Amino acid sequence: MPESRPVRGCCPHDCQDTCSWIAHVEDGRVTRMEGAKDHPFTRGALCAKVNDYQVRTYAPDRLLQPLRRTGPKGSGSFERIEWDEAIDTIAARFGEIVSTHGAEALLPLNYLGSLGVLQRRALMRLFHTLGASRFHGSICGAPGNVIAAEGHPRGFDPEEIADSRFVLLWGANVLTTSHHHFHFLKEARRRHGARIVTIDPRRTITARASDEHVSILPGSDSVLAAGLAREMFERELVDLDHARAVAADLDDFRAQVDPWTPERVAEVCGVAPDTVRRLAHELGTARPATIRGGVGPQQTLHGEALVRSLSALAILGGHWKHRGGGLFIEANPVFDESPAARPDLGPQGVRSLDMARLGEHLTSRELDPPILGLMVWTMNPAIDQPDLARVREGLAREDLFTVVLEHFMTDTARYADIVLPSTTQLEHMDVQGAWGHHYVSANNPAIAPVGESKSHPEVLRLLASRMGLTEPALFQSDEEIVSACLWQGTSLAELRDAGWAKRSRPRPDLEAEGPGLVLSGPVPLPPTPPYGHALRLLTPKAHHFLNSTFANLPRQRTAMERPTLEMHERDAGARGLTGGQEVRVRNGRGEVRAWITLTDGIHPGVVSLPGKWWRFPEATGAVANELTPAAWSVGGQPAYNDTFVEVVSAAE
Repeated sequence: MPESRPVRGCCPHDCQDTCSWIAHVEDGRVTRMEGAKDHPFTRGALCAKVNDYQVRTYAPDRLLQPLRRTGPKGSGSFERIEWDEAIDTIAARFGEIVSTHGAEALLPLNYLGSLGVLQRRALMRLFHTLGASRFHGSICGAPGNVIAAEGHPRGFDPEEIADSRFVLLWGANVLTTSHHHFHFLKEARRRHGARIVTIDPRRTITARASDEHVSILPGSDSVLAAGLAREMFERELVDLDHARAVAADLDDFRAQVDPWTPERVAEVCGVAPDTVRRLAHELGTARPATIRGGVGPQQTLHGEALVRSLSALAILGGHWKHRGGGLFIEANPVFDESPAARPDLGPQGVRSLDMARLGEHLTSRELDPPILGLMVWTMNPAIDQPDLARVREGLAREDLFTVVLEHFMTDTARYADIVLPSTTQLEHMDVQGAWGHHYVSANNPAIAPVGESKSHPEVLRLLASRMGLTEPALFQSDEEIVSACLWQGTSLAELRDAGWAKRSRPRPDLEAEGPGLVLSGPVPLPPTPPYGHALRLLTPKAHHFLNSTFANLPRQRTAMERPTLEMHERDAGARGLTGGQEVRVRNGRGEVRAWITLTDGIHPGVVSLPGKWWRFPEATGAVANELTPAAWSVGGQPAYNDTFVEVVSAAE
């Protein structure tokens, strides 16, 4: 038998855990994947999405040659071309756009399809050098970013959670979205008898593994938080010395929450008054407690109010004073990624466009110059964006020259003029941070690129050369780009050999900062359904898909079976619907088809469609963002979960 060669690497995807893995290689081919057992955080376990990642690399429908569009945009009609022709075409079209309309008519667009500084950041050097439009904002956790910018801490070393005495999981389905975190929750239970309580409209896999599940009406989270704060004040469970040392407006905040009695909270949230009292007691007496906030509850018009209220609860309890206590939404290692992108290469004053409003930008008649050249990588906006009809309308413009770097013919790639085949994580070197722990991870290539696929920094160098650019930073090697991001005292070789390095930030010391944090703000009510029989639609992450990634792979699709609408038995009965029935989920923006699963584990008046399914094949093309509103929070968060629908039989 051929000898197996282990290669250290890490998962690149948009997940808080950033798993460390080992790829086993035989005769130049990866035969299996396993988690790196010696990693202190991920501890040898891979999730249901990536535990056979090699299947993605060797998938029969993977893109392995450059393609040029031959049919209408969105049709998926392409022909194979050579790399030289592809690069010539892109360089010529981008050059023509810049010379005729100015560099701001170009827009690069990327997100967290890869966390790697090379795959995600390096291509930005080209667009910064040209002076292209920039982008800002987020389509995921913008409210947390807003509150963090005000000075509110939103995370600490999650390994500390093992020392917590009470854990409140607020809209966080960690066993699906970041399952290694649950290890430290279980450690807190084992060491200290910590209770784990999940607040969620759905009885998720995490809720079932918790000590208690509190079902809540979506969008009422700030009301429940206000009720908990009131009870903590009322029962003298607030660490007043700490709160006054930290908050600039403690008296105003107390007056704001005072009307929210347990009985009034119950009327709005659907949470029993005694549950409100008990949770407030536990949160106020545990020293310390962790409030583990999820991303889903932020995805409303009032996401900022929710994050502020959770921060306030952590401060009232004095939990930040103790190891293992505080608010945890995300955590990052000390790792500066900006040298990979080199924003300093660009001119000052270049316009920046909100990525969450892509549909507006691509269809705008006022934008001057309009976006005429678009390059997309590590992102699938034709599925993941809000205001999806306008996004697709913009992508379908014949005067928009679009380049997509991809592994597969995604919904976005179908709109491209040129598609470039990108390497997978098994085929390139990279280094990346994390947004759920404090480790910087290195990825070593396990195999040579399959087919004609190329890494993104290689595409950078090819385009820069063909466009006649001379900036030296555009021609640096992968190793030079990555090394510019590393901290003093380490080398790329050392990091690649070890696989990871822990780079912890100091634990937040709120009292040292002084009383500057603002706790008070609006306590928004959940939106009223627009019509009597409307149901609120949630679109949570699926256990086997990562956003829209893996939604085309056979094992993951088989595990998900088909687009499934979770519906309360009472709501189904009122509409004459039964379990397993195919239904149409619709509103004024669009319609998708799904199959009902009846459950008593979802809040009445709420339905849930997990997973970001692709539009094709049409039989399972339940693209939930076709239904989401063109609405954003004050901080720019798309209000994915402020969606209302009606559900009717597919035969109706």
